[in-house]
Amino acid sequence: MNPAVLNFSLNNARALAFLRIAIGILFLIFGQYKVFSTQFTLHGGFQLWINRFLADGTYPFMAPALRGFVLPHATPIAFLVAYGELALGVALFLGICVRPASAFGLLFMLTLLFSSNYPGANAPAWQYFGASLDHSVLALCFIAFLIGKSDAIWSLRAWRTAKRDLAAARAQASEAEPVSQAIPPTRH
Repeated sequence: MNPAVLNFSLNNARALAFLRIAIGILFLIFGQYKVFSTQFTLHGGFQLWINRFLADGTYPFMAPALRGFVLPHATPIAFLVAYGELALGVALFLGICVRPASAFGLLFMLTLLFSSNYPGANAPAWQYFGASLDHSVLALCFIAFLIGKSDAIWSLRAWRTAKRDLAAARAQASEAEPVSQAIPPTRH
């Protein structure tokens, strides 16, 4: 293959892996404080955010779900959010189960987007995009992780594959005995 194409592919793999790791670190930060502190899960932090979403502007079709389902089940959903964010962070940072994690991350971002970024019924179309930047950018990253192979390098999977391939190459090299050693020298 053309070396320029290989270099381009490697650069793209590095960029996508860097983005995956960076987003993973963000979700590790988001998740760890929710998991290791009880403020979000047990002391009203989650409910505060849902009520703020309802007060500041949620898409009209999401308001009944937030009021009728999410708030009455706030504690279990808060734990789901906290541990879900932590699991997303671990998966993306280590490069394990990236596609399933990205699918859940995309669903999570779309849920947050429609729960919190409504600019109003009479807003121009561009304001919908501007209001959604908090969540739409991360949603686009999750789509990129679903489409691409962001775990091709700088991931636990890539490390394990490289380690396995190296062990196989060493085993094959030790089995292949040089011909000069296999044939005893003859005396004349």
